[in-house]
Amino acid sequence: MKRDSLVFEILEKEAKRQKYGIELIASENFVSDQVLESMGSIMTNKYAEGYPGKRYYGGCQHVDETEQLAIDRLKELFGAEWANVQPHSGAQANMAVFLTLLKPGDVFMGLDLSHGGHLSHGSHVNSSGILYKPIAYKVKEDTGIVDYDEMEEVALRDKPKLILAGASAYSRDWDYKRMREIADKIGAFLMADIAHPAGLIAVGLLNDPLKYCHVVTSTTHKTLRGPRGGIILMGQDFDNPFGKTTPKGVIRKMSSLFNSGVFPGIQGGPLEHVIAAKAVAFGEALTKEYKYYMIQVKKNAEVMANAFIEKGYHVISDGTDNHLMLIDLRNKFPEITGRKVENMLVLADITVNKNMVPFDSRSPFQTSGLRIGTPAITTRGMKEEHMPVIVDFIDQVISDIENEDLIPKVRKEVNEMMGEFPMFA
Repeated sequence: MKRDSLVFEILEKEAKRQKYGIELIASENFVSDQVLESMGSIMTNKYAEGYPGKRYYGGCQHVDETEQLAIDRLKELFGAEWANVQPHSGAQANMAVFLTLLKPGDVFMGLDLSHGGHLSHGSHVNSSGILYKPIAYKVKEDTGIVDYDEMEEVALRDKPKLILAGASAYSRDWDYKRMREIADKIGAFLMADIAHPAGLIAVGLLNDPLKYCHVVTSTTHKTLRGPRGGIILMGQDFDNPFGKTTPKGVIRKMSSLFNSGVFPGIQGGPLEHVIAAKAVAFGEALTKEYKYYMIQVKKNAEVMANAFIEKGYHVISDGTDNHLMLIDLRNKFPEITGRKVENMLVLADITVNKNMVPFDSRSPFQTSGLRIGTPAITTRGMKEEHMPVIVDFIDQVISDIENEDLIPKVRKEVNEMMGEFPMFA
């Protein structure tokens, strides 16, 4: 068969972009060669509706092996009692949980999208906001920290059936214990979406949601550094939602319901080549090297946030507990939008994403902020001493935003620096 030169030329250009650019999007990372190899494997040829040992197709004995391996490794990684590795994405994992625990029109509560929440946590253009009735809690304007007192007031008033902890642009740890206390007061389910900080949680650097939440979802890329996909987890502490049954009995009942929520609830055949790659990534995450990597991600984020603060930028909540930071440009450059900065930095081979900040005065298409994360650059071997250099590149571009003649100079310096760091250190 003739090689498709058009597609592979594009892939080569993307490989070059990734190799020589600074990747600062908090939800992106670089996977290992063995994750890439397993994801591009012959497992993509196999249809496998159902679950290991209970398939609707024959010939699934080997995909059963890789899927069960992924499940077992994931449970070990998080100390979970049960896991589902089939969701195609984090949003679909969330959708499956909602389908299981909510009925159309039910009220649930998540972090306001403009305050750092995620599209699948109640946006009016997403299924979560179309099928259900979302209400929101917010962060405090003066601190940028989740307002748990307001959360409790709203919960007691509106009595949501489910409360969701999690965000796509929030740099602080979560008080899952306080949220469980709030949920228990109104008999609500407590769910955590840990798509962003999952890796930090897995190695014990952040609070563990499985101790308090009825169900936990995540993506498998971002800090977990695996292929793109989703997962659902449960811990061991559930004697509330289904009456007076033993925790083990509750786990069995809920796991059966969540399994059905994924298949046949929201999707058909699982992507077994992706699940094989998930198994590889979970194996990598169980190593000491991965823990050291996560520690470095957190250190790099702290140093980078401080470097922005030293240059006069407003970092929301004045720092970070995890792998990302949210920068409000308005105090230093009130006339410059996040969109303009994103576009100019891309020309300099620095990739960030524009992002709304709490109490933003601009639209989601313009924004007053940037979201920046350290997982990808840390994978490439960058350490604390490199963070101020990167911040200086960014500051040069923003401080002279209309000077397009500056861009080639910055891009050259960026390319030279990144040429010293392999894609997966």
